[in-house]
Amino acid sequence: MKRLLALLMLSALLSGLLAGCAPSASDAPVTLTIWHVYGGQTDSPLNDLIAVFNQTVGRKQGIRVEVTSVSNTNTIHDAVLAAAYHDPGAPELPDLFCSYPKTVLAMPDESVLVDYRDYFSEAELDAFVPEFLEEGTVGGRVVILPLTKSTEVLFVNRTGFDRFAEATGASMEEFSTWEGVFDMACRYAQWTDALTPDIPGDGKSFFVHDYHFNYFQVAVESLGEDFFADGTVAFGPAFETAWEPYAKAALSGGLWLQSGYATEPLRTGDAIASVASSASVLYYSDTVTYPDNTSEQIRITALPCPTFRDGSRLVMQRGVGLCTVRSTPEREQAAVTFLRWLTDPQQNVPFVTRTGYMPVMRAAFDEALPAAIARLEDPKYVSLYEAYRKTQADYTFYVPPKLEPYLALETRFEDLVRQTLISARARLAAQPEADLDEACRGALEEFRTLYRR
Repeated sequence: MKRLLALLMLSALLSGLLAGCAPSASDAPVTLTIWHVYGGQTDSPLNDLIAVFNQTVGRKQGIRVEVTSVSNTNTIHDAVLAAAYHDPGAPELPDLFCSYPKTVLAMPDESVLVDYRDYFSEAELDAFVPEFLEEGTVGGRVVILPLTKSTEVLFVNRTGFDRFAEATGASMEEFSTWEGVFDMACRYAQWTDALTPDIPGDGKSFFVHDYHFNYFQVAVESLGEDFFADGTVAFGPAFETAWEPYAKAALSGGLWLQSGYATEPLRTGDAIASVASSASVLYYSDTVTYPDNTSEQIRITALPCPTFRDGSRLVMQRGVGLCTVRSTPEREQAAVTFLRWLTDPQQNVPFVTRTGYMPVMRAAFDEALPAAIARLEDPKYVSLYEAYRKTQADYTFYVPPKLEPYLALETRFEDLVRQTLISARARLAAQPEADLDEACRGALEEFRTLYRR
């Protein structure tokens, strides 16, 4: 850690020589406040990086960044809106804060925030991964500058999977497509059920998806159709294509349908593969503790997210960026100087590899990231960053539409799809002679009817 900070300070001193126009050290120092979400107040990789900036480029340019809140996105969302609407007792807006587009869309006036096009040249903006910048563009204005990003990746308990593969002939290559994943899920449920012939119907789930809404949204879009129409879910033919293998796995018992995060069923051995936010790598345990209280050391491997055989390679992008509140040209320029430094690959890559995120500059994936991967010691993180590089090279990042009811649509979808399939699975278990394909079609019709009410 000391070596990393020393390297960052040296890099910062060098990059300070190249910094654009900013307040000079002879002027009164400009102190900027920031609310962010990276770690705690006393243990934060971003706080460490800000300290490096303050001691190097900030000192040279007469800029000091002061962290006044480290919280979560929901708390910052509420605090920003309270401040923007001048609610009684609300704090003043900071100079910089972490944000998703939903926060910007809910603000009373778009002019509250700086449009980064006023400060960054087109060449500078083109250096970012285009979809990352697109997500932060609201009403034609770039108001959220990407700082870190995550995507969805596949996490596999290789120890458990290798046992399944040895017994059944399953292959890691099957993880490359959704058809392969869901087919393995059905086979795994049958295989684990057969391990205890005296206890029928106790097969285990193979796969868990943290975000069922994301699975369908990206799948439908990758198959060439719009997921949304008239402000709600369209339920077109591509939705049925995505539903069929997913529902078969669910009704066969191979798809985990309980609530909670995917890390938990992998920790307890109730599933051995999952798609989740890549940033959740921090919470995947290298130990499985089974219901009988025995435990086992395992190896977690990360892979790019599956796609449909006939679909494009599309994958969800996630992650907050930083907004700058309008103030004076001097303060705004100081904020931009800090952001230029923070998003430069020399600072950005060491930061993201400490936190499990992706860098935001295109050059970072080709230049700084490979060297950073070579320094990683944990095989789980090595596989994650190799999956990141392959994803950035081979996939297109999906940018969800900025719909006002997006969150409500997502919440309703997540709740109803699980409830519908749990009920359908119970009915099928009570009538084992029933046709699986017919049960899947019936579950789709039930879900579609419930969702449209």
